[in-house]
Amino acid sequence: MAGIYIHIPFCKQACHYCDFHFSTSLKKKEEMLQALEKELVMRRDELKDQVVETIYFGGGTPSVLDIDETDRLIETVLQHYAVGSNPEITLEANPDDLTEGKIQGLAASKVNRLSIGIQSFFEEDLKFMNRAHNAEQARIALHNAREKFDNISIDLIYGIPISDDKRWEENISIALSYEVPHISSYALTVEPGTALKKFIEKGVVPGVDDEQAEAQFQHLVRRLEVKGFVHYELSNFGKPGYFSRNNTAYWQGKTYLGIGPSAHSFNGRERAWNISNNSLYIKSIQTGELPLEVESLSQRDRYNEYVMTGLRTMWGVSLHRVENEFGDHFRQYLLEQAERHIADRYLYLDGDVLRVSQKGKFLSDGLAADLFMLPLEKKK
Repeated sequence: MAGIYIHIPFCKQACHYCDFHFSTSLKKKEEMLQALEKELVMRRDELKDQVVETIYFGGGTPSVLDIDETDRLIETVLQHYAVGSNPEITLEANPDDLTEGKIQGLAASKVNRLSIGIQSFFEEDLKFMNRAHNAEQARIALHNAREKFDNISIDLIYGIPISDDKRWEENISIALSYEVPHISSYALTVEPGTALKKFIEKGVVPGVDDEQAEAQFQHLVRRLEVKGFVHYELSNFGKPGYFSRNNTAYWQGKTYLGIGPSAHSFNGRERAWNISNNSLYIKSIQTGELPLEVESLSQRDRYNEYVMTGLRTMWGVSLHRVENEFGDHFRQYLLEQAERHIADRYLYLDGDVLRVSQKGKFLSDGLAADLFMLPLEKKK
């Protein structure tokens, strides 16, 4: 199984917290679409022996594309790749783009899953984050989308400094009232170079309270599990049968091909990424050159990758797999590094599998980093 990720590098405006690659100018949209189509053709042999099971439009804001533009890219994939009989085709969308007509058009297209960037149902939060939509648009878009799409995910952000626990609970309750089968939720993070980072440094807005963010995360986990959601990955909750196949493949280390500026690819042995510049990306593709860098992964890199992805998921890290793929030294190293976290009840052994406890879930990435094999580590 393989997946194709298509990065649409356009947004109507910049969210204060976002450090993804995008442009707020749509002047080169047609040139970009042509370049994306051409890159798909140029790289088709990379997946020649694999069946594509997922196509994911991320960004940026993919919903700025017209439906016929999205269809062009899907058709290019269908023409040049071996696509499964029932692929999951996801489009990330902002509520302000999801007019009733747009939703009807998408429902009639090959897109069969929407990932809607709600973030919050409250006006104050949306203005704080500089989102392009308002609270009313969020509710209307979600209501209309539920009438046409069965498979919907929404994004919610917790740890917003101007918000509180009561509002976070209301956000969860509103989301549940729409009976969406999948929720992705992320802590507000302060990334270098973002407007949010500058505002906090200047004292314009308060900083993020990590303790509050963790408390809201734990509350979310409890609320959603009671409602039948499975917490299958640190930031993802799905009803049975509605896990994101794209997300699941990524966290299980399966092959994916990233198309578009800044998009990343992975095949188990190498990681590659395209240049993060729209003009240079287009120019390179037009001349028939792939604007990407490739990194060959060492055994240590692959071990670290598996630990990082495994600990974030309900599947955990298999000691048997570590020994089989990397050797007994890596297995012993993993157990030694995990020992103190097991003692502190952040990690636990479930038979042959190392998992993160409920207490440790919010700290998954930090725990994984403690288990990494560092470059200077010497084999025993």
